[in-house]
Amino acid sequence: MENTSNAPTPMKLQAVRGMNDVLPADSAKWEFFEETVTRVARQYGYRNMRAPIVEHTPLFVRSIGEVTDIVEKEMYSFEDKLNGEKLTLRPELTAGLVRAAIEANLTYNGPVRIYSLGEVFRHERPQKGRYRQFNQFDVECFGFDGPDVDAEIMIMTARIWRELGIDDVRLEINSLGNADERAAYRQKLIAHYEAHLDALDDEAKRRLHTNPMRILDSKVASVIEVNRTAPNLLDSLQDDSRAHFETLQQLLREANVPFEVNPRIVRGMDYYNRTAFEFVTERFGSPLTVCGGGRYDGLFEQLGGKSTPAIGFGMGIERMLMMLADRSNLAPLDAYLVHAGDAARVAAGKLAETLRDSGLAVAQHAGGGSFKSQMKKADASGARFALILGDNEVAAGTVAVKPMRNAAGEPIQGEQAIIMGSAVAAHLRRG
Repeated sequence: MENTSNAPTPMKLQAVRGMNDVLPADSAKWEFFEETVTRVARQYGYRNMRAPIVEHTPLFVRSIGEVTDIVEKEMYSFEDKLNGEKLTLRPELTAGLVRAAIEANLTYNGPVRIYSLGEVFRHERPQKGRYRQFNQFDVECFGFDGPDVDAEIMIMTARIWRELGIDDVRLEINSLGNADERAAYRQKLIAHYEAHLDALDDEAKRRLHTNPMRILDSKVASVIEVNRTAPNLLDSLQDDSRAHFETLQQLLREANVPFEVNPRIVRGMDYYNRTAFEFVTERFGSPLTVCGGGRYDGLFEQLGGKSTPAIGFGMGIERMLMMLADRSNLAPLDAYLVHAGDAARVAAGKLAETLRDSGLAVAQHAGGGSFKSQMKKADASGARFALILGDNEVAAGTVAVKPMRNAAGEPIQGEQAIIMGSAVAAHLRRG
């Protein structure tokens, strides 16, 4: 039968590909991760800082570098229709945090340690662990120039792995030297690649005279083979950079943090200098970087601020959650409050608030239904106890308490107890 209605056909709406919902069943791992990393960061004296997800496009072009995959291929950029400004959804956190620090003169009274969590955006092909909208935990140290703070953030990250229960991550470090040292190394690298042009793929040839160090990160088999005999940047370091790197290694050894020197680490942003590092896992077959960062001593000046040494790292949260897939971190409800009758409904609301005031997590049944149907909801909620209130209990000033699960969240068959209303909180804690 022909539809003669003027009403539009309902449209099935779905999330944008590569931008994922986090549903309640999945949120426990997010909360566990976020609570863990922020707690550890605060233990080391770091304070939270947040910046907008939209910035002016030149911020990322100037900081990350024009000849990088991020700027060339992956940024979500657009023109603001109101005023013609060129804007970009942030592809990483560091540039925006530095911009905010410059604007607020954050280091006026001395160096600062900050951490941040938030969404970032990359316009790339979605795959497992790589999405168009994803989240990062970010740590930045503004105003510190010595290798001691370089070591500190790696030692802190090693503590984060322990707190998360992750033991199959290794630390790799490198030094990218200063601008003069990299310039000298760059010429050696270009000469090496020009002697092996036939083995380079089109992408490597395109980068040869613009960003040859990025070729060291190639995944193409023929280029990997050429890289085996490429000159080593560490051989181009002068005394100051070499001393900085050697002291960093000494500090890591003293802290019993294992590491490997990997001269092929170059990182993806142009702003890095001296220390560069990555935490890598092979849990998923091939090496996967789950945390990476380094020094960017020239970025403040590059973005219009005063010369300010700095170091930081970014940690992809979705990748971290892949490593926590076998963990259950859902904190169960302490109680689910079942009730029937007008007096019981009023008393249940007051009891629930009293228990919450004492720090317990309590869900009060809503939507009516028989005691039997409410008990099914109580069981499905995962609560450790069901609290049962009828008008008779209200009249007697008591509550029926039925154990549903033990402290480990395992279902149990327990006897129902009648408790005076004022003693419920203490009973739940003992149970």
